[in-house]
Amino acid sequence: MTPPVATTALDPAATAEALALYSDPETCPSDSLAPVPLAEERAFVAWQQDIPRQYLALSGDELDRRIRAARAALGARLVVLGHHYQRDEVIQYADFTGDSFKLAQHAANAKDAEFVLFCGVHFMAESADILTRPDVRVILPNMAAGCSMADMADPEDVYEAWDTIQDVLAGSAKVVPLTYMNSAASLKAFVGERDGLVCTSSNAPKTFEYAFARGEKILFFPDQHLGRNTGWQMGIPLDEMVLWNWRRPMGGLTPDDIRRARVILWQGHCSTHQRFTVAQVEKARAEIPGLRVIVHPECRWEVVQAADDSGSTERIIKVVSESGPGSTWAVGTEINLVNRLARANPGKRVFCLDPVVCPCSTMYRIHPAYLAWTLEELVAGRVVNEVRVDSETRKWALVALERMLALR
Repeated sequence: MTPPVATTALDPAATAEALALYSDPETCPSDSLAPVPLAEERAFVAWQQDIPRQYLALSGDELDRRIRAARAALGARLVVLGHHYQRDEVIQYADFTGDSFKLAQHAANAKDAEFVLFCGVHFMAESADILTRPDVRVILPNMAAGCSMADMADPEDVYEAWDTIQDVLAGSAKVVPLTYMNSAASLKAFVGERDGLVCTSSNAPKTFEYAFARGEKILFFPDQHLGRNTGWQMGIPLDEMVLWNWRRPMGGLTPDDIRRARVILWQGHCSTHQRFTVAQVEKARAEIPGLRVIVHPECRWEVVQAADDSGSTERIIKVVSESGPGSTWAVGTEINLVNRLARANPGKRVFCLDPVVCPCSTMYRIHPAYLAWTLEELVAGRVVNEVRVDSETRKWALVALERMLALR
């Protein structure tokens, strides 16, 4: 039987339609989390196509057998890192799981491995390459696994914004740049060279403290919501945080806007977390007495205000896991993490605040078929899909990441 993707991929009209659908970060890549062969995933035509055809129609059982055999052959030479938002049939192979901050720590501590297989997205693999020894080979199973939020901060746009802000201030105030982990390595290097650092949702308040100890203003990119929610948590009024629209001259701001702002926020967002709304919170509360709501700080400010608590994925896991038996939680973050959290807490009711099944569209591009392919290539002595950061970028990006990791 010919795999469905073979017919679809040869039809230009169908290919163009699927590509347009899958290239929209606001669109769910799937309405089901049930595992299927790669050829049967409806958005496959928009993914990286250089995976050998022999992997397209392999069943879950066959992929599992081949992945485990390759892992056994590689032994201690390999470390597999898995982000919490990965699908279950991928996360099961991870030696370490976590959010971007925790996985950065694991990458930095990978002292003996020759290879790091990063089941996440491109910016995470870049960070792993920066934090590991130069001789460690970092591999991203699918090079099409990017991040729509990271793409919203084009380096050239950031450089132009920085120059404009400096021209407006003319030395009257120091701006410290902070970049979220969800950004290109070149932007991590940019902040490292300018007394800034990298932040994650786990340590954002500490990075704000670091920045305000060294300057009067922060330029925060690319996620406006994490920046705004962190600034509010630090006691900064909303009217002292302005939004830089990179599509407009001078960010759509006036010189006075820039001068009075303490935090300049980049106009970027996470498409997954932007799905959560105040209406969802209100509906859940009306239907379930005693409900507790916890959301990720990449959600809009008004959603975080409507929730009972907010925090990184690691914090969400901790809060829900340590809550009392019989408690009920509506969780505002990626569906794979929520489902896994529900299974880990059988004495509680845990469900996703958004009733629509919508995994992170870019994390979803990591399929077991890509793991099987990249691992079997390693066994054969070939490295495919290696992520490598050039030495100059690595030097300053490492400074920014080490500043982050040094925060206590």
